Amino acid sequence: MSDEELPVSEQYFAEQPHTRSVRSERRFLYQGEMLTFVVDSGMFASHGIDPGTALLIENLTFRRTDRVMDLGCGWGPVGVAAAKSARDGRVVLTDVNRRAARLARENLERNGVKNAEVRVGSLYTPVADETFDVIATNPPYHAGRPLVLRILSEAPDHLAPDGRLVLVGKGSQGIRFYQEWLEAHWPGPVAVLGRGSGYRVLEARRARTEPAA
Repeated sequence: MSDEELPVSEQYFAEQPHTRSVRSERRFLYQGEMLTFVVDSGMFASHGIDPGTALLIENLTFRRTDRVMDLGCGWGPVGVAAAKSARDGRVVLTDVNRRAARLARENLERNGVKNAEVRVGSLYTPVADETFDVIATNPPYHAGRPLVLRILSEAPDHLAPDGRLVLVGKGSQGIRFYQEWLEAHWPGPVAVLGRGSGYRVLEARRARTEPAA
């Protein structure tokens, strides 16, 4: 069963997916290092890394000391890549799907990542009052516009001054709508970092100081 055929609840909301577990191994090259992952059914991108996430990783940059949140981590490709770049920082990977969280933890170990952890929960619940230098996400567009807008609107509360929300999406997922929403509502500049295969990567940077009311 492909990701498009999976019920939305299985992709995004099921803490314990009912889909039969079918594990396989995938690899991709990142900054000269071959990373190895186990993927499984019952989650988004169960076949391997999807084009949007690949473009997101390609356009993400980190300082060595950055604190990073991988929101909706799935089996962990973004979080592992972030931890490899922000070697003196800390990465928190989150997902509501417990099967995905278990795989992400396994994949951190497989790739020798020590500066990251996986937490289970929806959206920003697992990080409570914490703030980050970067929040990276391939949002659950099929879960509906209200949920995606929650991710965007609540992100500034979890970003340090000059912190960045970086997200990927394609035209059929409404990425232009979300870009326009960010440009109208975000407390700081919004830019397009990259484009490819109908996808675009957006960066919304929180201003160092908030404008006066």
